[in-house]
Amino acid sequence: MSLLTTIPVPDAFEARTNATFEALMWALSRPGTVQDLPAPGRTGIAEALLDRECRVFCDDPALADRIATFGAALVPLPLADHCFLTLDAGLDRLAQVAVGSALYPDTGATIVAEAGFGTGQRLRLTGPGIETFADLVLGGIAPGFWALRAALCHYPTGFDLFLICGAQVIGLPRSTTIEVL
Repeated sequence: MSLLTTIPVPDAFEARTNATFEALMWALSRPGTVQDLPAPGRTGIAEALLDRECRVFCDDPALADRIATFGAALVPLPLADHCFLTLDAGLDRLAQVAVGSALYPDTGATIVAEAGFGTGQRLRLTGPGIETFADLVLGGIAPGFWALRAALCHYPTGFDLFLICGAQVIGLPRSTTIEVL
């Protein structure tokens, strides 16, 4: 008797979203390290992270229209699990991002934003996933962002942050301490 077994073969979309998800997980595991994405921009990240059970805020109308096709609910910023934001302008929106609570820290949001890698403000990262410290230079982020992040992120509460530059991503979990140099 022979047994027939089949191994599912992912199509191109599934392979890309799996590779994106893996890059995002490595980015959060090793804060401050640059991970390569299979495709540039925030759309691929939205495809990898979002489904019908997600509540999303997006300040880019074109991306919001694309996100709506995934079945995710587009909601006001304070209710969002995932926030696709522009960080080069004012910071009034950042103060509205969900940071969770002592009882439910997992309700803190995940922010996805674009930034410039290698130009701008020098930062020093410390915390879990970083052996001693990691220095990073990021641009395209409003002045005062890092001070406001420090005020909002008191581990275990806070938000996780993915910064995108082309087809690269850096993850900054809420547990990472960031010092402006």
